[in-house]
Amino acid sequence: MIRRRSNISSYVTKDGSRIWELFHPESSPVKDVSTAEALVEAGQETETHVHRKSQEIYYILEGSGDMRLGSKTMAVVSGDVVLIPPGMRHSIKNTDTKILRILCICSPPYSHVDTELDLPEGSTGAP
Repeated sequence: MIRRRSNISSYVTKDGSRIWELFHPESSPVKDVSTAEALVEAGQETETHVHRKSQEIYYILEGSGDMRLGSKTMAVVSGDVVLIPPGMRHSIKNTDTKILRILCICSPPYSHVDTELDLPEGSTGAP
């Protein structure tokens, strides 16, 4: 099966990145994994979050940024690959003047329900 990205609608995830779900069990015959292209605009940062069940792999396709895993922050550039185990708090900041483009692979597949945002102290998460 071949899917053309230009035929896939994007949406904004809970962490604030814009993604195109390239393959996901809810929209294709793939099983047990999802793949998506994510874009983070220049100077922007995703919300710190955690996935309780999914492990995630980020493959940096284009741009550069600061990847935060738990309490550590590391610089990432095009060609780097990052493993994010389940339960690991993480975020990524685009430190470039161009778009940061990432291939995201999740197993089990990405789910909003499995994504928990860090909330400011004292916040209930209510709008």
